[in-house]
Amino acid sequence: MTTATPLPLRDRLGLPDTAGRARLIGAHLVDSLGTGLILAFVLVYFTHTTDLPLATVGAAVSTARLLALPTALAVGPLIDRHGARVVAIGANALSALAYCGFLLTHQAWQIVLVCLLAQIGHVGYWTASTGLVVLASHEGERTRWFALVQTLRNTGMGLGGALGAVLMTGGGTGVLRLLVVLNAASYLLASILLATWRPAAAPAREARTAEPGGYREVLRDRRYLLLVAVNLSFVFASMILSMLLAVYLTVGLHRDASVAGSLLVLNGVQVVLTQSVVARRLEGRRPTRVVAAGALLNAFAFGLFALLAAAPGWAVLPGLYTAMLVYNLAETVATPCREDLSVSLADPAQRGRYLAVYQLSWNVGQAVAPGLLTLLLDRGAAWPWLFLLVLSLAAVPGLLRLGRRPDASCARHV
Repeated sequence: MTTATPLPLRDRLGLPDTAGRARLIGAHLVDSLGTGLILAFVLVYFTHTTDLPLATVGAAVSTARLLALPTALAVGPLIDRHGARVVAIGANALSALAYCGFLLTHQAWQIVLVCLLAQIGHVGYWTASTGLVVLASHEGERTRWFALVQTLRNTGMGLGGALGAVLMTGGGTGVLRLLVVLNAASYLLASILLATWRPAAAPAREARTAEPGGYREVLRDRRYLLLVAVNLSFVFASMILSMLLAVYLTVGLHRDASVAGSLLVLNGVQVVLTQSVVARRLEGRRPTRVVAAGALLNAFAFGLFALLAAAPGWAVLPGLYTAMLVYNLAETVATPCREDLSVSLADPAQRGRYLAVYQLSWNVGQAVAPGLLTLLLDRGAAWPWLFLLVLSLAAVPGLLRLGRRPDASCARHV
């Protein structure tokens, strides 16, 4: 009688082959760690280290982010010409320089300048990071790599945020400057790690089979544009963690802000512990259907959040944690296959430009979401959640339409 050979632990956990890729993993982790360190304290930093009022600082930071919107479109041709690794190295180095500039900033125009450079570096890195996965992954393991990157990002940002909060306890301007220095150092280290990483398959993966065309060719690809439009629903969904959850709890539900902190911790822990396992369980299924399931889970979570505005007091806390668990599940289900689709549906000869257009959906959504969600919240506690629910449901027909053409499984190329 033949005994079935048990799967290796790596396969059971849904992890990709990481041999020879330690520097890439370290770069992703360090980059996210630095981002988590300073993410929540940018406005606080400038209001404490300059004589400018909060409104001026906020306007300067918003101006910088708006000016940075075209960054992805400028980065796309650079990826096509020089490769994702070179662009990622330069983007991290630019971020390190920008955060060093924070230490010398005292006027509003200087805030705009350094925040603009930091945002360009951030957008450049994340536009190129998808290409790094293409370089690192073996055939059939790309979705696992996207799951691992998502896990690393949540781990790094969670640890960075926790460390930043601990350092800020009882600290002042000196601690804020220390956070900036540590953040700049993290980006520099990430850049060095990428510079010293040598992908074994780099020549084959980054070879140019044709002269890349312009963005006109990308804009003619209606199927890819549909994916970009659908992705906006997930961009808005992702913004609840940083822009909506805390203010909804404190203003809409009149709860202590510490509840928001515990929900954010739950998000980080659940994603870190389950992302790779969930991705492994979904291998072999059509990516469009998997992402559609994620959109439906988001809609269910947002419906629960909306109902809590009219729920009795005893049901609010259990309802919040239930909704958050569903939202976290949606993230782990949809993210790897959604990122894989952004690569699979792109023309390899123009992958940089395709990924730039995909990244633009993130940039536009992140610019629009704060104002729109807070405007809706001002009209009523349930309104932003109902908007997100409708947006998530609207994504499902688009995803099913994407799936009408033969798709491969989540573990393979489309």
